Amino acid sequence: MTEMRTLKVALLGCGNVGAQVARILIDDAETLASRAGARLELSGIAVRNPDARRDVELPHELFTTDADALVKDADLVIELMGGIEPARTLILTAIRHGACVVTGNKALLAQDGPTLYEEADKAGVQLSYEAAVAGAIPILRPIRDSLSGDRITRVLGIVNGTTNFILDQMDTTGAQFTDALAEAQRLGYAEADPTADVEGHDAAAKAAILASLSFHTRFALEDVFCEGISSVTASDIAAAKDAGFVIKLLAIAEKLADPDGHGTAGVSVRVHPTLLPREHPLAAVHGAFNAVFIEAENAGELMFYGQGAGGTPTASAVLGDLVSAARRIVLGGPGRTETTTGHVPALPIDAAVTSYYIGLDVADQPGVLARIAQLFAEHGVSIEIMRQTIHRDSAAKAESAELRIVTHRASEAALAATVEAVKGLDIINSVTSVLRVEGV
Repeated sequence: MTEMRTLKVALLGCGNVGAQVARILIDDAETLASRAGARLELSGIAVRNPDARRDVELPHELFTTDADALVKDADLVIELMGGIEPARTLILTAIRHGACVVTGNKALLAQDGPTLYEEADKAGVQLSYEAAVAGAIPILRPIRDSLSGDRITRVLGIVNGTTNFILDQMDTTGAQFTDALAEAQRLGYAEADPTADVEGHDAAAKAAILASLSFHTRFALEDVFCEGISSVTASDIAAAKDAGFVIKLLAIAEKLADPDGHGTAGVSVRVHPTLLPREHPLAAVHGAFNAVFIEAENAGELMFYGQGAGGTPTASAVLGDLVSAARRIVLGGPGRTETTTGHVPALPIDAAVTSYYIGLDVADQPGVLARIAQLFAEHGVSIEIMRQTIHRDSAAKAESAELRIVTHRASEAALAATVEAVKGLDIINSVTSVLRVEGV
């Protein structure tokens, strides 16, 4: 019987995910070998401080500070350092020395993915990154492989567990944003500096990756419109609930055939707080869980749901990529990186087609509703739902009304222009809320 081949695996980074990857490589070595067709030998773990305390006990002799030497002697490299440098340089070094690479670095892929893909293609090695989006959820390979014979038209994703936890807390308990964020930090869902999560940057990097695979075109971070959740108030949440909606931070990528009426086809890629009807499948995603909802011409509607973060769940995605890459080495053949078949332009946010939820505080007097409806019509925006609540200030003996308007779908440019025009009406006390709506 032929002796099983041994492949050297270099691990860059030993944080929460990296430590679990190392543990599984050691503890489940026989199982992984049977699935990969080769023994996966953890040859070293590159870290800044080999003596740092870690949650998982690992052999001290595995640790090194010489990452460059480690990757040059590896068959497979797992990059879990995060950040742009030195991760980018080390991945390129590994590729140029013939190693297949598995990474979870969504920021690097969103910023400089094309360079990495081109180098991997040139070297004939595999570059895999399932762990870069939605943790344990297998979403990138289904998009790349299972749906490669279909045409994806739209992707909606809850791809950041921190923001989903915060918005879910605000929805279920009535908490203010700051209180929900503090609870997320207490439970370890949010970092001490939560900016990347709550301002949408993390989700935007993942949106670029999802769009690139779904529409076979390379999209970068600068192609993604990004708006976070820090301005979402408890009043917004309560008003949405009263109207039958829930607010989620969504990553959206959709193909638009001719959004401006001038023959310009393209893809809108954006991240922003979004109202969803409570009957929509994504509305039922609670806590720190993630989900990705896909619409395709032939497959119809599909949803992938699961844990979007955490050491063990994300390690599952990393090991899946590792076994796949190892099997490719054993069986031979070119590496698989991405499928780009053309160039579909990224469209600006003004070209996006969506609905708006608009909250208005208005004077309670005859003709107000008619004037507002007329102004909407003048801008080519039709109203789907309009609700009015009267508020009386007994001290001032004045009455005002709260209007909640949900529009039909229209271009972002037309909707934004309508809101600006509404602000100029003398019957408007204030515009209290403007949020986008999907799924209606």
